[in-house]
Amino acid sequence: MAILVDQDTRVICQGMTGWAGTHYSAAMMEYGTNVVGGVRPGKGGSHHINLPMFNAVAEAMTETGANASMVFVPPPTAADAMIEAIEAEMPLVVALTERVPVQDMLRVRDCLKGSRTVLVGPNSQGILAPGLCKIGVMATGSERKGGIGVISRSASLTSEVTAQLSQAGLGQSTTVGIGGDAVHGLSMRDSLELFLHDSETQGVVAIGEIGGAEEQELADYMAEVKPKIPVVALVVGRHAPVERRMGHAGAFQKGIGDAQSKIAALATAGAIIADSPHLVGETMRAALQVAAA
Repeated sequence: MAILVDQDTRVICQGMTGWAGTHYSAAMMEYGTNVVGGVRPGKGGSHHINLPMFNAVAEAMTETGANASMVFVPPPTAADAMIEAIEAEMPLVVALTERVPVQDMLRVRDCLKGSRTVLVGPNSQGILAPGLCKIGVMATGSERKGGIGVISRSASLTSEVTAQLSQAGLGQSTTVGIGGDAVHGLSMRDSLELFLHDSETQGVVAIGEIGGAEEQELADYMAEVKPKIPVVALVVGRHAPVERRMGHAGAFQKGIGDAQSKIAALATAGAIIADSPHLVGETMRAALQVAAA
């Protein structure tokens, strides 16, 4: 069973009239996602790609029954768009925008406290429940429906791992791109908790990288709850220079966040470590065989 989204998810796009919003909304509809409208101040009452446009998220929710929003608003105003959706009590917000200023995301984080909204991202590739719902920018074609959950900080590695799992005969329940920025919503720990509460999830792949403490927090949670299903972990960036920014905003090491310490923490907590990106699918297949023995 999928987490966060399903066949009943009704999606609006904040920033739909821009190139990215237009392109990916259309791609999502082609996949089968139920996109029900868009939000762009000043465009209310018009139509775009044959969908109604609204001036505000609350109005769009009332008129369409939307229960999820994706944010394709440019970085300077992306935080305001997220906050609008949170204040409208949108259950799920998926923020695809990259390079949202950290100070802006601190405002978003404060707004999330005590809210009913689950925020995924920003700088997320999105959420994909194969055959049910796609919210985001991920490529499709190699995914298969099944019982493996995928949690990832990396968009490109998510695509690679999804293809590997399918090739190994293992379908996916949901892939969740939590986003690579230093300050974001749903964490790796939060995602694993959701998967562990899904009785149909048979295993989970966690894709981590250098920077921050997401993987250590995931390891702490695993040590606490001791998952009864296999958790395969991949952490990339083993050879990255320490205390140097590598790639996007989340991949910055200063005292913590190096790959080796993350790998050690996850292994100690019971995760099965995939030694290389190309081994994730086979590592999960072998882990499931051991669990079933």
